[in-house]
Amino acid sequence: MTTRVTADTTIGPDEWDDRDLDGETFRRVRFVDLDMMEMADDGTTFEECTFSNVRFNVSVHADAAFVACTFGSCSFFDAAFNGCKLTGSTFSGCTYGLLKVDGGDWSFTSLAGADLRGSTFDGVRLREADLSGADLTGATLRRCDLGGAALRRADLTSCDLRGSDLSTLDPSAVTLRDATVDPHQATIIVTSLGLQVLP
Repeated sequence: MTTRVTADTTIGPDEWDDRDLDGETFRRVRFVDLDMMEMADDGTTFEECTFSNVRFNVSVHADAAFVACTFGSCSFFDAAFNGCKLTGSTFSGCTYGLLKVDGGDWSFTSLAGADLRGSTFDGVRLREADLSGADLTGATLRRCDLGGAALRRADLTSCDLRGSDLSTLDPSAVTLRDATVDPHQATIIVTSLGLQVLP
């Protein structure tokens, strides 16, 4: 496994060799106009990096870390993040069709207003993540820790929420039409609406 560290530089198309990434570390690096499609990323660390117009389509990231990174106008179509850490990262103007996230820590991430329709988050820590105004129509949020997450104006139509922490969800501030919840979550939602559950 390589341990090469790259810091405080800009990497554009001329500096990128379409390689897969294995255990490298990038600090405060700016990635611009890159094609990372179908890239395999095993255990790479990105700290305070900026990604501008980078295509992550069909890429697979395992046990990687994107800490306090900024993603602008990037594409994540059919990308997979398995056991990855994205704490404190910010996404803006990105596309996410069929994004798949399995496990990992996405706490304090900002996905405000993101179009996450059809995306899958399974067993992901999303504590205090900003999902306000996000479109999660038909998405899956199974077994996720959503404690303290901002969900105001989020569209959860037909979203599978089973097993996720909805203790801080305000059902009056989101769209829940046809969403799927388990019995425990149903009780939490009903109680949040000021109703009593009696036998």
